[in-house]
Amino acid sequence: MALYPSADGSGIGGLTVKAARPLIRLAGVGKTYSTGTVAVAETSLDIGHGEFISLLGPSGCGKSTLLRMIAGLADPSTGTIDWPTSDYDARGRAKPKLGFVFQEPTLMPWATVFENAYLPLRLAKVPRKAAAGRVMAALASVGLERFATAYPRQLSGGMKMRVSIARALVTEPAILLMDEPFAALDEITRFKLNDDLLRVFRAQGLTVIFVTHSVFESVYLSNRVLVMSARPGRVIADLPIAAPYPRGDDFRTSLHYGELCRAASAELHRAMAGADGEH
Repeated sequence: MALYPSADGSGIGGLTVKAARPLIRLAGVGKTYSTGTVAVAETSLDIGHGEFISLLGPSGCGKSTLLRMIAGLADPSTGTIDWPTSDYDARGRAKPKLGFVFQEPTLMPWATVFENAYLPLRLAKVPRKAAAGRVMAALASVGLERFATAYPRQLSGGMKMRVSIARALVTEPAILLMDEPFAALDEITRFKLNDDLLRVFRAQGLTVIFVTHSVFESVYLSNRVLVMSARPGRVIADLPIAAPYPRGDDFRTSLHYGELCRAASAELHRAMAGADGEH
């Protein structure tokens, strides 16, 4: 059996015993570009069902590259990415249900909020009428059901990102991959979206892999923080965040949160300095 932090904070120290087979298994994964640049060095890790994982590291360390390989948007140069508990197609390839949220909302300016959120289902040839309930449920999950007929030009930056999240949720994924979605937002909006994301994470039983540069955000959101070294990126620290959900201002202002942030910050500084002897 393996210990994974539970989404509801049950068990000893917010941990619960789960089946040994992980949802995602990376074994010796690396990425070298055609230019010869090694973006990600040999990386091996397991990610369990229902975990909220943050990838934390300095700029250019390969966090986004690793996320894109997990999503299947880029192929690893070495190693394998397996989905031990997923269904397989006729060719033996795993078919996990993934949603991806990029750094920018990338909304269609000529389309309404509803149409932007409906896009993945439209591409999957789901009729608009049949999809309407799922689209409105996804918008409701991010607090935008009243803005279904609005256009992107009428929305704030935070609201645009909510549409992007709704668009990722409309396919009802098991795994949500997020590449620094809140980096460009002001602190107040970012805090609010962090809280809303945790609410969706718990309500829908998602597994989330979240890329961020922020120590504070990674500790607040996650039950594991994976700290990556400077390029070539690899995981040099796997920090459990043994704090129960739900989380709010009481956690943000607690001594425990401060201690966890200091521990993550120390590992990030070690990553940036190459203190493990390879940089």
